[in-house]
Amino acid sequence: MFSWMGKNEKNKKNPEVIHTVTEGLKNLYKKKLLPVEEFYRFHDFHSPALEDADFDNKPMVLVMGQYSTGKTTFIKYLLEQDIPGSRIGPEPTTDCFVAVMHGETEGIIPGNALIVDPNKPFRKLNPFGNTFLNRFMCAQLPNKVLESISIIDTPGILSGAKQRVSRGYDFPAVLQWFAERVDRIIMLFDAHKLEISDEFSEAIHALKGNEDKIRVVLNKADMVDTQELMRVYGALMWSLGKVFNTPEVLRVFIGSFWAEPLLIPDNRKLFELEEQDLFQDIQNLPRNAALRKLNDLVKRARLVRVHAHIISCLKKEMPSMFGKDHKKKQLISKLPVIFAKIQLEHHISPGDFPDSEKMQEQLMVHDFTRFHSLKPRMLEVLDELMTADIAKLMPLLRQEEIETPDQLVKGGAFDGTYNGPFMEGSTEGIYEGADDEEWVVTRDKPKYDEIFYTLAPTDGKLSGTKAKNWMVTTKLPNSVLGKIWKLSDVDRDGMLDDEEFALASHLIEVKLDGHGLPPELPGHLVPPSKRRQKGTAE
Repeated sequence: MFSWMGKNEKNKKNPEVIHTVTEGLKNLYKKKLLPVEEFYRFHDFHSPALEDADFDNKPMVLVMGQYSTGKTTFIKYLLEQDIPGSRIGPEPTTDCFVAVMHGETEGIIPGNALIVDPNKPFRKLNPFGNTFLNRFMCAQLPNKVLESISIIDTPGILSGAKQRVSRGYDFPAVLQWFAERVDRIIMLFDAHKLEISDEFSEAIHALKGNEDKIRVVLNKADMVDTQELMRVYGALMWSLGKVFNTPEVLRVFIGSFWAEPLLIPDNRKLFELEEQDLFQDIQNLPRNAALRKLNDLVKRARLVRVHAHIISCLKKEMPSMFGKDHKKKQLISKLPVIFAKIQLEHHISPGDFPDSEKMQEQLMVHDFTRFHSLKPRMLEVLDELMTADIAKLMPLLRQEEIETPDQLVKGGAFDGTYNGPFMEGSTEGIYEGADDEEWVVTRDKPKYDEIFYTLAPTDGKLSGTKAKNWMVTTKLPNSVLGKIWKLSDVDRDGMLDDEEFALASHLIEVKLDGHGLPPELPGHLVPPSKRRQKGTAE
């Protein structure tokens, strides 16, 4: 029947030994998913076939937004290095798709040369034509950040009269191609440019199905004061709500991502916390890369299954002799009805179906008589891939996570926030007073002593019950108060003296201010009278 199915039976008797998740995904795609894609002409309607480079490449980050929102500056800020061939200005300066990748020497590879390189994941961009390829290049440079990830800079999305100028290639389709393959999509907005143009709406529509990869950044937020920033944030959320038809609210990071002094420093603390969250998200991409590829392959397999049902249904409805053209037009016009019928018959979620309007356009140029009818065995193999084969890779995925725990993006701006006193929270909360000669609790000890003696200590110490009765008045959960007790009872006698009570009160205030608690008590917080004894015990 099909030669590949015979091979599949042999493989069951002699299963291959898979060493990595990526290797397993490549194997499953070539042996089980690709044959179904080719048989039902999936590549004519959706994304082209995947190659080894699509599985082997580093995590990619797509940076997009309207012109002059700071896309290229954002990338430069991450790398702490200029990008070869880049230009920055208030007008639309980046008119190319630029793949910023690691290389031993700085240089630029033009688009036509880039798509013939088997080691780069861009070979399937060829169908977008010469006009696009002349606007596509790879900037290579030696940079520590790029050892872990690659970044795709995009042309500024146009607004107003500018958007009526044709680019000469299908811009939303190119964005969709990248969106399906990247690990993260960073969408930048300018605090003074929140309108979403028609071209921007089309671009966002092209990202449909990849909303989980999107992170929105409200850039240049240092140009407005706090009150104005609140209004800008609200306006942005309202605009996004109109374009993204999802019940979930998109995560918006607020900041000023460039290496210049803040114009209005009022919100410096907020910007630092937001930057830390965004950097953490990007840093974890290498660790989650295999999981993302696995997720994308399952998503693709679901679309292939739906596509097979659609194509076979159209084939089945076609007459064998006369009236083929009329029937074809009729079927195309009734495509949404056919979708609903397939959905009910085969219990398929409506979210798995492609855009009906787009598929109606694509079907116009196809001969339905050349489509294939449904092959149940093929769909069984596809279901086996999604239910059994992918599940077998999960233990390997967990093993890889355990073996490479420190697989994070390093270098550039990612190192700056973790250096010395500029490390987030290094002078706040539990770390406050770490460099002071005097015990940091001393400044508030008179206040704590007053409470201590009101609680009537016995022989200079408070029993656990008395201390507990006061500590619960702070309304912190028992689990937190238990941890504070453990850190404060330095001599482990089940009671608190005046210094230990002052320490407990200090830790409560630290927690109430929104900071975390350490697993062990830092040396600078140990009460002075206990330092020698704690050092001896250790």
